[in-house]
Amino acid sequence: MLRPLTLAISLLLPASLVSAQQASETLTGWKLQDATKVSADPATVATAAFAPKGWYTATIPGTVLTTLVNNKVYPEPLYGENMRAIPESLNKTSYWYRTTFTVPSAYKGRQTWLHFAGINYSADIWVNGHQAGTMRGAFLRGDFDISAFVQPGRAATLAVLVTPQPHPGVPHEHTVALGVGKNGGETAIDGPTFLSTIGWDWLAAVRDRDTGIWLPVTIYSTGPVVIKNPFVTSDLSPSHDSADLTLSATLENTSAKPLTGTLIGTISGPTATQTKPIIFRKNTTIEPNTSTTISLDSQSTPSLHLDHPKLWWPNGYGPQNLYKLTLQFQLGKQISNTQATNFGIRKIEYQVPDSENLTISVNGVRIMVRGGDWGLDEAMKRVPYERLDAQFHMHALANMNLIRNWVGQSTSPDFYELADKYGILLWDEFFQPNPSDGPNVTDIPTYLANVTDKVQRYRNHPSIAVWCARNEGYPPKSLDDSLKTLMAQLDPSRLYQSNSADGRGVSSHGPYYWRAPRFFYNITESFKTETGSVSIPTIESIQGMMPKKDWETINDDWAQHDMARGAQRGDEYPTTLATRYGPIRNLADFVRKGQLANYEAFRAMYEGRNAQMFTATTGVITWMSNPAQPSFVWQLYHYDLEPNSALYAVQKAAETVHVQLNEANGDLEVINNKPETLTSLTVRSTLYSSDSKVVAQQTYPVASIPGSNTFKVAQLDTSSRTSPLYFVKLDLTASDGKLLSTNFYWQNIAQDDFTALANLPTALLEAHATAHTEGSNTLLTVTLHNPTDTIALMTHLQLHQEQSGERVLPVFYSDNYITLVPGESRTFTIQAATKDLAHNTPLLLIDGFNVDVKPTAGAISIAPNLNAQPSHWPATNIVPDNAPVKASE
Repeated sequence: MLRPLTLAISLLLPASLVSAQQASETLTGWKLQDATKVSADPATVATAAFAPKGWYTATIPGTVLTTLVNNKVYPEPLYGENMRAIPESLNKTSYWYRTTFTVPSAYKGRQTWLHFAGINYSADIWVNGHQAGTMRGAFLRGDFDISAFVQPGRAATLAVLVTPQPHPGVPHEHTVALGVGKNGGETAIDGPTFLSTIGWDWLAAVRDRDTGIWLPVTIYSTGPVVIKNPFVTSDLSPSHDSADLTLSATLENTSAKPLTGTLIGTISGPTATQTKPIIFRKNTTIEPNTSTTISLDSQSTPSLHLDHPKLWWPNGYGPQNLYKLTLQFQLGKQISNTQATNFGIRKIEYQVPDSENLTISVNGVRIMVRGGDWGLDEAMKRVPYERLDAQFHMHALANMNLIRNWVGQSTSPDFYELADKYGILLWDEFFQPNPSDGPNVTDIPTYLANVTDKVQRYRNHPSIAVWCARNEGYPPKSLDDSLKTLMAQLDPSRLYQSNSADGRGVSSHGPYYWRAPRFFYNITESFKTETGSVSIPTIESIQGMMPKKDWETINDDWAQHDMARGAQRGDEYPTTLATRYGPIRNLADFVRKGQLANYEAFRAMYEGRNAQMFTATTGVITWMSNPAQPSFVWQLYHYDLEPNSALYAVQKAAETVHVQLNEANGDLEVINNKPETLTSLTVRSTLYSSDSKVVAQQTYPVASIPGSNTFKVAQLDTSSRTSPLYFVKLDLTASDGKLLSTNFYWQNIAQDDFTALANLPTALLEAHATAHTEGSNTLLTVTLHNPTDTIALMTHLQLHQEQSGERVLPVFYSDNYITLVPGESRTFTIQAATKDLAHNTPLLLIDGFNVDVKPTAGAISIAPNLNAQPSHWPATNIVPDNAPVKASE
């Protein structure tokens, strides 16, 4: 896709050259119809004479089911059990998409192109009665020269016949009786598609299998020479004082005569450090109807040597600096084509001298990988940029530094752009599931074509760390061998990993169910690509995903949203929760106690790895961090983008400098993720009894902690404990008294019995908030104070519109689910888009395990969240009093 020139380039070129540039235009006004209802032949459908009577207004980008939902044919599929009533026939027929557009007059004398960014699964493309080409595979781009079929300044008709994948398979349904069912199936045969839509243990089957034009369609113009697949790599000096760039691009001559011209390159620096752009030129001749590859490096082109480059770093380790490369091919006084791409300068390594295990280092700094698995960005590929930006923002807020793109299901340009923006490394996969979840791909040419185009399309993104061929298994040997050869040609700068669960100390296979914290400290694999836990949403999120009749009964509606028998052990979880925390009064109580369980498990998932960082372990990736549908399991935030306590548990455990209690052996530990040594620190541990009284306090000086290291400070002394239930507060301070990290734990000598938490009196908090705007955002500064003599456990804040009562989503809290000891105050910030407040007064609702708040009114209103309080609702039998379930594995 072509992009407008930067100002820097336009100032350097004559006006005649600048005016010749053509930006792409997105095609709109699409219509859709089931192909079985269209009797006309393709050539006729793609003419102005054809009248699309009764066709639906199509949503592009989008899937067939999205269009039908938007046209009120079916209700929202992800709400309640609505998906069950939508017919499987949607994946058994082809669909016509059709639109008309006017070719810009400025295209006169140039070639007119159609660009398809993504179609699932295959397509026949027709323009003005002529077939322009075909596509096959969801992750392949399509560029078609339609110059012979259209005229600049005149209208044209485009018709696209989209066909679902050939093997949609038997859908998996989630029910209480049958559980979530098996994963995958026949759909895997087709390879590059959204194979998870057949149904997985985190997604009920999507009826159209996400068939459709799922990325935009654009038109653009070029001269006879087209630039394709620019690629930039950098060689960073050990001192980071300089970098040498190497770049390549393919030049295609689409004409019948040889052409001689000049490739002009411009590199502009990161916005924050604008310097004079680097300009270089290379003359070349391209034979007719052929392509040639141009390669340049700092020896052939000295300007590709950069002094004092601005580096790209993962989240938490430094800024995410990006450069921009713009390539133009000049023929005479005209620019034939322009291509632009961002890139980052960084050096990535995969092994350290003292270990054979996968250890990711960036710019010479070891990165303890703390990541999340994405199974699919959204069940029906409804992923506007703003939504995806919020999802990446929350991962960065949780101090995560990697996302695993499981089986390549979330492959879109925005995904990679946002990974670069937020410093989230990518473990990026191709299109084969675990061998037990489906057969091997059979259409190898289509598979390899999609792999090739994906790599060429995205390889300039500095966020990509690993290319992986298959989830939890090896590809067939011949295919694996082909991929190794292919990847050595396409992107030799990155690691190619055949198997997400084997090789280089990498392992997967869960477990995926809730466990007590101590079990996360049992580490037998160095780089863990999958391990997870149940993750309960807020009560408002649950109320928003199913009808009221299902709120207080764990039934098939709950199963539809993954609370059922399966790897997550959703059938056992409610009883496990009640056994650990006591009888569950109703949904509000289920959620209240679920947040305790979320926090315990997700914090330990990462703290367990912190304890043996760079000794026994180098990374952990939670299954999963992002939900594809409204769910009760495997997520840091709900489908509606409201975070639950899991996000803030990970945020806590993944702090750059962190203090923790080793919940397996009682050690007090400090984790230094920085590359430099920390000195003159102090750890203070405070022990509270079950009645919130201080029973012991100890201070430990820490002289120094080397970079990228975990340091044992002391053993927690519990000899002063006066009750089986007790609390531990840890504070890490610098030499100037600045608080670097704080952490809070509830503990019991019986380990798995926290029923006595019900005896905590209510803590009536005081809250004060102010607000101001910064650009398009409203920022609230909130101070919470606990004036009572009881611990306020897991205080939760939730931003609403006061007049409407609606939640504001998404919202980015600097901290949440906060525990305040008697007399403690904490201040934090809340960021929301001003437009999302919809001219309402901000209303901050507060709840927690044993928390109330004094209401205040004003520019920012503060009130207790009655909806979240168990006493606000009648008692139900939501969790029957069954036999206890052990918390052990």
